[in-house]
Amino acid sequence: MAEQLISTAVHEQLPENYVRPETQRPRLHEVVSDAQIPVVDLADPDRAAVVARIGEACTTHGFFQVINHGVPVELMDAMLAVAYDFFRLPPEEKAKLYSDDPAKKMRLSTSFNVRKETVHNWRDYLRLHCHPLEQYVPGWPANPPAFRMMLMGELTILLSSQLRLQTTPDMHLVPS
Repeated sequence: MAEQLISTAVHEQLPENYVRPETQRPRLHEVVSDAQIPVVDLADPDRAAVVARIGEACTTHGFFQVINHGVPVELMDAMLAVAYDFFRLPPEEKAKLYSDDPAKKMRLSTSFNVRKETVHNWRDYLRLHCHPLEQYVPGWPANPPAFRMMLMGELTILLSSQLRLQTTPDMHLVPS
């Protein structure tokens, strides 16, 4: 099944099972070009306002951009580089991680549901459970060699940023 991964194959042309019927394609003429992406500044000392902006962005847009999250640009760039290296691993290395089982805590897969879809989404992804780190890190991919350490570094910073947000239960950011 790992041969289904987009990052494994070399394509001369777009495979038919990735071509959506015109009725299912995005209608670019309906795209709002001047729309603003909501921005959440984690450095804002008013935690209630930060939480309110997150809630509003999730309600109105379903997504938002986070700034001042504390992750250095150098670490983000290094993480992107190691992710690139991961998806360029040899097919036999990626085959060890491939699974279509949605219950798996760690899996490399493609699209949403390869077994049931007639048209796939053009993506490969690596799903990793991350919390608690000490429980899941040993099962993360060992290749590329920098993968685990790089991801642990980024997650540690992100989790510490998240913990700064968790000030009161009424903010709904305290883990259950």
